[in-house]
Amino acid sequence: MRIGIIGGGAIARVIFDAVRRGELGDVSVAAILGRSGASRGRPLAAESGAPFVTRLEALLELRPDAVIEAASHDAVRQYVPPLLDKGIPVIVLSGGALCDDALRSKLERLAAERGAMLYVPSGGIGGLDALKAACAAGVDEVEIAVTKPPAAWKDIPYVERLGVDLDRLAGPVTLFEGSAREGVPHFPANVNIAAVLALAGVGFERTRLKVVADPALRFNTHTVNVRGRTGAFSLKFESVPSPENPKTALLACYSALAAIRQLASPVRYGT
Repeated sequence: MRIGIIGGGAIARVIFDAVRRGELGDVSVAAILGRSGASRGRPLAAESGAPFVTRLEALLELRPDAVIEAASHDAVRQYVPPLLDKGIPVIVLSGGALCDDALRSKLERLAAERGAMLYVPSGGIGGLDALKAACAAGVDEVEIAVTKPPAAWKDIPYVERLGVDLDRLAGPVTLFEGSAREGVPHFPANVNIAAVLALAGVGFERTRLKVVADPALRFNTHTVNVRGRTGAFSLKFESVPSPENPKTALLACYSALAAIRQLASPVRYGT
């Protein structure tokens, strides 16, 4: 399987390293697509010997069997519709972009019409199989709290407007609390997991999101609570931040690898 990668950050690095070590079996990188020649993907591609391109047309000419989006919400909007329209399966890591109902409906329609898989992995959390099963019976409440060290919340316009001094926090500070519908767009690089939870469960309006900066934390910590007809469950994830980007949990990077393996496998465990 030849895969294309959109983006050149932490997730792309993990994928390249796994391909180079042969951990994904018969998988090779067709190309990496970046926004411009200054993209971080350019030196990464040069290091691995893969082509680097800045136009979708150039990527399509290399005929990838599947494409992994690991860049941004804008990349989902710009590249995923034409890829699906060409019948190419896409793994979307920036799941928060699908908070846009019109975009999500368009992608789902294209996937169905062209027979191309639209795959949104679980990213930095788990338990989505249990959530789906619970939703089949009926769920009353789904909550997720995303708590990270202050550095993970820097350079975010919404946080800057709050006037919170992330360098001088004396204790945990709640940056947002409300619906995933309202909160996900405020944190486009940090809470994609909340979007995936909403998509797998009861939707953006009914999924509650809490975002916290905590100076005492070493790990990105995500807590999920679900209550419904089948009972209740709580899950806590303490994820090591990516060395390349504190906004990204290392688990989310390896979720991309698991998704690539799933694309190539006729066997599936879990729902």
